[in-house]
Amino acid sequence: MDLTINLTSLEFETGLSEYERNFTYLRSRAAALSVCGCGHAVFLTQLLSLLREKLKDMSNKSHRPLNIGILGGGSIGKKLAMVLLAMPGFRPSDINISTKRPETLSEFSKSGVPCYRDNRRLAGWADVLFLCVARAQLLHVCAELRSHLPAHCLVYSFTSAVPVRRLSLLLGHSFVLKPQYDVVACDSAQMGRHHNQVTETLKDEEVVSATCPLSVTAFSASGALSSGQQWVSALLYGLLNICTAEGLGSSQSLQLLNELLQTSSSTGVLTCQSFVNASCASTLTNSEEPFPWINLIDAQTKQTPLSSYLSGHEALQSCISAMYHKTFSGL
Repeated sequence: MDLTINLTSLEFETGLSEYERNFTYLRSRAAALSVCGCGHAVFLTQLLSLLREKLKDMSNKSHRPLNIGILGGGSIGKKLAMVLLAMPGFRPSDINISTKRPETLSEFSKSGVPCYRDNRRLAGWADVLFLCVARAQLLHVCAELRSHLPAHCLVYSFTSAVPVRRLSLLLGHSFVLKPQYDVVACDSAQMGRHHNQVTETLKDEEVVSATCPLSVTAFSASGALSSGQQWVSALLYGLLNICTAEGLGSSQSLQLLNELLQTSSSTGVLTCQSFVNASCASTLTNSEEPFPWINLIDAQTKQTPLSSYLSGHEALQSCISAMYHKTFSGL
């Protein structure tokens, strides 16, 4: 609870000069980035976990729970860990945190989250690795991780200032996903006041709607944050790659993804041509050949069959948006 609400003399802005007040929008924008970033990261994690469950059912093999690695114990790393721990289905042992000062994470250690200082150990353990480090630390971290990331490990970066292609080169790893937020002008409400309580904020249906990656805009005090459809299509390509890595044929992969997203003929069922060009799709249709491995860097920086397909199917967008809303219904 913010005790300064409605007490003007105690509010942060009261102590600022007129010049300094011109920059207060940056505070709200940073808050919006925190909430959007954590919301999208949790959505990704939930989809990966659900996919793992469906793979287990399809193969009748035992699959261990999703291993979630958080590299960095600063503000973003802590907020992400808190939201994940509040999500039903995720246990403290499913999350590991590597940080320079693990002794500062006693609240997580006491709850059962392993916290240590060993980035390579984390990389070798994680199925999805969240990079929550400052840009100043990024070169050192990437050099440390290089050649130690398993091919199946999906790296998700919160470091917004470094382009995804540059990040991929630094890591020597192409299975990388990074949201790109653009600020567009709009008259949205100020919702950044609760940025230190991300878990509580994501319980608000209005906030969830605003942060949905397929919504037109996401909230910010001075403008809106838009991640666009490119991020969603890259996320789906990442799920497809996991199916390919599991040795599934194209028809099995499509069946699994359509079940996961709960698509139907009315929403736009995903087919081979949804993901790859016509010539490649013709070799996959009515066969058990797996999909080729999709380069996620290209999927985030170029127009793809899936991004074109997604933009033309509003019903499919609504289906994915419903999955996003459902992710936070249990908080």
